[in-house]
Order: sequence, then structure tokens, then C-alpha cells
Amino acid sequence: MEHEGYVEAHSAFHGEKNNQNGVSNLFERILSRNNLNQAYLQVVRSKGAAGVDGMTYDRLLPYLKKHREELLTQLHLGKYPQPVLRVDIPKQDGGTRKLGIPTVIDRMLQQAINQVLQPIFEPTFSDNSFGFRPKRSAHQAIIRAKSYYEQGYKYVVDLDMKAYFDTANHDKLMHFVEKRITDKRVLRLIRQYLLSGIMIDGIFEKSEEGTPQGGNLSPLLSNIYLNESDQLLEKRGHRFVRYADDCNIYVKSKRAGQRVMKSITKFLETDLSLTVNREKSAVGSPLKRKFLGFCLLVTKKGIQIRPHYKAKVTVKQKLRRITKRNRGRSIDMILKEIQQLMTGWINYYGIGEMKGFMKNLNGWLKRRIRQYIWKQWKNPRNKRKNLMHLGIDKRKAYEWSNTRKGYWIISSSFVLHRSLTDKELASRGYKDIALQYQFVHLNY
Repeated sequence: MEHEGYVEAHSAFHGEKNNQNGVSNLFERILSRNNLNQAYLQVVRSKGAAGVDGMTYDRLLPYLKKHREELLTQLHLGKYPQPVLRVDIPKQDGGTRKLGIPTVIDRMLQQAINQVLQPIFEPTFSDNSFGFRPKRSAHQAIIRAKSYYEQGYKYVVDLDMKAYFDTANHDKLMHFVEKRITDKRVLRLIRQYLLSGIMIDGIFEKSEEGTPQGGNLSPLLSNIYLNESDQLLEKRGHRFVRYADDCNIYVKSKRAGQRVMKSITKFLETDLSLTVNREKSAVGSPLKRKFLGFCLLVTKKGIQIRPHYKAKVTVKQKLRRITKRNRGRSIDMILKEIQQLMTGWINYYGIGEMKGFMKNLNGWLKRRIRQYIWKQWKNPRNKRKNLMHLGIDKRKAYEWSNTRKGYWIISSSFVLHRSLTDKELASRGYKDIALQYQFVHLNY
């Protein structure tokens, strides 16, 4: 059964008479009570920072109870949305990512639009697109990439688009949206979100291009926009994987990769008005090129997935900062921060082969924790007291509590391994990251 939002002919069941002028009832569906309630719950679950109006997510419900009718009236009159708040998020490579934070009201309304439009566009998207789509994930994307390598496509055209979310052309985007959506009120509302503007340090700037990264509607709009390149790649018979603006095309030779790089770059820059970052884009080996934080590995058991070395370096740097011995925080807080970081990291990278790395990282991290605790014991008297409490005899406790050896040397010493044992660290809240990894990895 065709959808109400489609341009093609509609059945009488869906109100063909009401759609003769190409205007459907999507606007009413977006503003229906059930759809708005669902959108509200999603925004509250996601939490997030306040936008330009300063309203936090926990104040949204009282506002809606008091101003619901006023809000709906303003929407019908086309008086929404408000500008997004621009913040710069540090990137691992030292740069920054521009993030737009809509107000919580606009996040709810964008989510309401997304919930109605997603089912309309979802069937049109490529099977090789995995980002921001229901029941699809980055893990599925890297598994698909692995399957292409196993089929003999051992070169990758690694495309990097420069500031995609800030440069997408509004007119082209709206043209792609209008292929499936005919309700002019919905089209006007989407256009208003694109033109809502940006607030930077209290100064308003117009937004004449781009879909601010951070909005609930931006992921869907980005998939609509980049679906045009997906369709071109499929038409040409290419094997590719796309996750948001990260696209890898798999070919059988470097020469073929260079041809594909040239042609797809021309399409992206000419037809979609995007900019390909030539410094970061390249034709190379999936065994070395990073895709979604992963790369591939050839083993005796076949092709495996592994975290890219940069992901390993980054997580160790973060752990080093958390366990820096002069932070002045309680060990309970330190262990909680470690757990929060490593739970998310292992859940994402646990699909990869890294048993040796996790074993070494686990040993290094426990040594960092022992060093931190030793530093917290401060003076010889407290050190002696704590060592004796943990089972070290009085003579040894006195000897080690008065040592002049450095913290890092002491952290690997016999006395701390006998006192701050793995069991003792576990009782204080440390969860063995090597065991966590094994559990997660076995369930993939």
C-alpha cells in the first residue's frame, strides 16, 4: 500500500481527493498528540544541553503543559524554529567539530518530523548505507567491508568530505526531499530549520548552507542528500559502504581505485556541491586505512576486524589522564571514570581482535591504579598502616613505607602486588577490562 507522502498516485483509502493538488496530511501527522508524545520521550531520554533559550530538557514538560496551544498556533503560522547554539567540540586530531545545539522545543519538533519522514525515505536508501538508520550500525558496516575484502576487493577508495554538515546545499537538499514529500507545510518547516541561523557568542549568523550537526533531523537529511551518490555507485556496480559522510568504495586494483576516486570526486563536487578533502582521501589498503575506527587484519583463520592503532593510542591517553596521580580525586571516583570510559569503548571496539592489547592494557592500568592509591596514602605513617591492614608484616611495611623509590617503580613492586592484589582492586570497584573484552567479544 502506498504511503500518503509519496508523489505517485494515492489510493482512495488514503484520501486521493484530498491530495489532488499534491498536498498530503503529513503536517497533521507530525503534530498529532501521539507523535509529539513519542518525540518528547525521545528528547528527554537523550537529555543534552540547553539551546539559545536556556531551557533544559527537564523543564520541557511544564512548558508544554502551559504553552501547548500557543506552540501549535505558532507552528501553523510558520513562526518556528529558533537559532541553534554553536559550540566547538575538540577532535582527536587536534581540530574542532562544529556542533549545533537546537533548543529542546526544536529538538522535540525535529524528532517529530523525523519520526514521520523516516519511514517514507527508508525504503529508498541503499542497502550499503548504515549510518543513522533503524536496525543498522557501524558494526554491520565494518562487517560488510570485511566481506568485500574477502571477495577480492583489496583496495579501498577512502573518501573524506570536508565539513559536510556545514556545506550541504539547501536548494539541492529540498529538491531531493520534494521527490517524496508533497505537503508544502512540511517542506516549509524543513526549510525554516535549515535557515534558522546560528548563535555564536551571542552574535546571530545566517545559515545559508549546511544542516547543523546536532539536530535530530540532520541525520535523516544527510542520508537523503548523500543517497544521490549511493544511487550513482549502485548504478555503476560498485561495492561500497557508507556511514553518514564516511564512504569507502572497494575495488580490485589501485588503478581502478584512482579512476573511481576521480569520477566520484567530480560528482560530489559538481552535482552535490560538496568538497572532497584531498589531503585525507586516498586509495589504499583496508588493512591500513581507518574506517569507523577499525581496519582489517589477515590471520591464519582468515580476515579479521581490529581496532585501528589510533583508537588504541587514544584510549590509553584518556586512561592516562584519568589516572594521573596528582588529580586529587578519590579512588572511587577514578574507578568510576575508568568504568564509564571502558564500558563504552569495549562495547564498540569489542568486535575486533585485540586480546593481546587488552591484556597489556589491563596490566598497565592496574599498575596506574596502584600508583594512584600509593600516592593517596601520602605520608610514611599512613602507608605503613595501610600496608599492615592489607596483610603485609610490620617489618616489611615499615621498610616500604619509608622507601625513596619513585611512585611508578613502587607500583610494580612486590609489596604492592601482595597488598593491592587484583582481588583487593576488584573489591574497591575495578572491573577487569581484559575479562570485559573477552565477554563482549565472544558475544559478537
